[in-house]
Amino acid sequence: MKIGELSRRTGVPTRMLRYYEEQDLLHPERADNGYRSYDEPAVHRVQQIRGLLDSGLTTEIIRRILPFLDKPDEIHLHPECLTPETAALLRGEAERIQQRIDCLARNRDAIHAYLAAVLSASEASSPSPAAPAPTPGRSGATSGEPVPAEAPPT
Repeated sequence: MKIGELSRRTGVPTRMLRYYEEQDLLHPERADNGYRSYDEPAVHRVQQIRGLLDSGLTTEIIRRILPFLDKPDEIHLHPECLTPETAALLRGEAERIQQRIDCLARNRDAIHAYLAAVLSASEASSPSPAAPAPTPGRSGATSGEPVPAEAPPT
């Protein structure tokens, strides 16, 4: 298949597919006219690359482990792939990803705290749309619950 078809089937722009080739992650055949030609397994390979990049791995690490991955949704490293150098790289990546997770969790918590404070202040300063506006001089008018009308004087 040509690069446009691979792009359509994977959702990855052709520019990114060319980048994957530059990074030695994809290896298309070349026709006599210079066009790239991809085989069917390239679809799964691109999905693997995309998933690994989305998880935060660098192209350098992906290049090292990609030859040992057999299925698009699973990572099965063969023992000969896990050299001390690759293990150190993967540990570093895991730590970097954990730092990103921690940062995202702090940002999420800050957003929730901000929303809670703003919503709490907003609810305290404005009457509830379902409750009638408080009437001055009536007891219980600040409780937010409707107050029964007083009986007219007799």
